[in-house]
Amino acid sequence: MKKILITGGAGFIGSHLVRLFVNKYPDYFITNLDALTYAGNLENLTDIENSPNYTFVKGDITDESFVETLFEENKFDAVIHLAAESHVDRSILDPMSFVKTNVLGTGVLLNAAKKNWTNLSNKLFYHVSTDEVYGSLGEVGFFTETTPYDPRSPYSASKAASDHLVRAYHHTYNLPVVVSNCSNNYGSHQFPEKLLPLMINNIVHSKPLPVYGKGENVRDWLWVEDHARAIDVIFHKGIIGETYNIGGFNEWKNIDIVHLLCRIMDKKLNRAEGESEKLITYVKDRAGHDKRYAIDATKLENELGWSPSLQFEEGLDKTIEWYLANETWVSRITSGSYKQYYDQQYSKR
Repeated sequence: MKKILITGGAGFIGSHLVRLFVNKYPDYFITNLDALTYAGNLENLTDIENSPNYTFVKGDITDESFVETLFEENKFDAVIHLAAESHVDRSILDPMSFVKTNVLGTGVLLNAAKKNWTNLSNKLFYHVSTDEVYGSLGEVGFFTETTPYDPRSPYSASKAASDHLVRAYHHTYNLPVVVSNCSNNYGSHQFPEKLLPLMINNIVHSKPLPVYGKGENVRDWLWVEDHARAIDVIFHKGIIGETYNIGGFNEWKNIDIVHLLCRIMDKKLNRAEGESEKLITYVKDRAGHDKRYAIDATKLENELGWSPSLQFEEGLDKTIEWYLANETWVSRITSGSYKQYYDQQYSKR
């Protein structure tokens, strides 16, 4: 049985990946390592938590002795590393926590793999990263796998550093690695500080919809389940040492998304047309706010056969439906009560 460690598996993207692997590969044993900080939530995985090929371990990837012991005891064949601090605004307020988790934590995992994988055959360290490491685009052009790094925020700089560490371990120690850089993810189970769940929740409760600057920043949107499928494909078919960009081919200005969201929500909530748009509030722009991101995922499509399954409008409708049907989940997340419950459960173990 192949033993795979997935870090950050209780988070937004990680939980979708864990679910996919647990259900699709019964002959794999999945260990989900997560510190259960504010964005990690085991409620995301209640449907598979009792699966015979799955276990959860609470722990911090920056704890070197803990991570090394975990590797020694479990004899992992592969690591899919998603654990990270990931919100730009938080990185501006507290950059050192991003340096610690994203840089030091990645280094600790790489060292544990290097130490324990004396035989490198059939081993893989898969590092999941972001398109933000490439910096900001103008009105035209796309990020490719050869685009020079130009991170602009403490978050993107910490992810760029971790990308470089992964590649350095490959070139220096021959550690078998792959790296993927993805565009903005959206879908179910996302922590409500991010744009779409924040706006959906605020519209439901008739709260202001804060839009940075004029809302003209452009992002490429990737359905989270398509991202999980892409990781699956890269994990099994990707070439050692290569980088793959994952994008949704869906560029939208932030303000256009908010207006579209308002129109859809008004219909779903049986409100008068234009009622939710009255909630839009323009706020001071984020420091160093990147103008535009856009991924060219041609390499992934041509070489490994992956392509996104949903257009943004369809994915957005599915996302809205999920949040409206799971208001209890949103309430527990925003109040923090879920974290207290799980802290109590795992302190008993």
